[in-house]
Amino acid sequence: MTGAKLFIVPTPIGNLGDITYRAIDVLSKVDLILAEDTRKTGVLLKHYQISKPVKSYHNFNEHRQLAAIIEQLKSGRSIALVSDAGTPGISDPGYLLIRECLNEKIEIEALPGPTAFIPALLKSGFPCNRFIFEGFLPHKKGRISRIEALKSEHRTIIFYESPHRLIKTLEQFSKIFGIDRAISISREISKMYEETFTGTVSEALDYFRSQTIKGEFVIVVSGNQKKSDGNAPE
Repeated sequence: MTGAKLFIVPTPIGNLGDITYRAIDVLSKVDLILAEDTRKTGVLLKHYQISKPVKSYHNFNEHRQLAAIIEQLKSGRSIALVSDAGTPGISDPGYLLIRECLNEKIEIEALPGPTAFIPALLKSGFPCNRFIFEGFLPHKKGRISRIEALKSEHRTIIFYESPHRLIKTLEQFSKIFGIDRAISISREISKMYEETFTGTVSEALDYFRSQTIKGEFVIVVSGNQKKSDGNAPE
């Protein structure tokens, strides 16, 4: 593979079989792979017998690495960007590099592929013709105000959440969205212990308080279906 180009390559969110033939082909041919976690990417590359240089590129070093990576691309190297799982740039590093490539007129090719929130949205049974993706809520400052701003949102709302913040998030949803708001929570999508709980916010709190909470979570919240000013949500 010749010529300066950045490839955005989605990787499996769990089951290693969920990678595309095209992604394997690109990873096999590029000059360099940028990985959020080189160990996790190493497992994937070993599974598919891909031997290529791998360089660490994550939230804590992306500003430092940016100029050097752009110079490599401008010198004619082809580079693939991958995250731990799913599509780079979706709640993962990638935005800064993509933006700089666009500024420098460097070609970008974004491959379609896995992302966790689409399976969770489909499994929720909530309307998916219109939805909003919020990703991770702020850890502290602005967290409550962000949830408050979504209280009247009519579209289906999707969040990512870590295991140690799940109960806190559900408690905040209970106070702001209400205990009866419909919610669907998926974890370990495409993995051995995949699980989806669907019910009300109150029921979700009861369920997860009784569980050992492990894995990364996708929370899908039904939009506010209450009438406002005499008009039903469009």
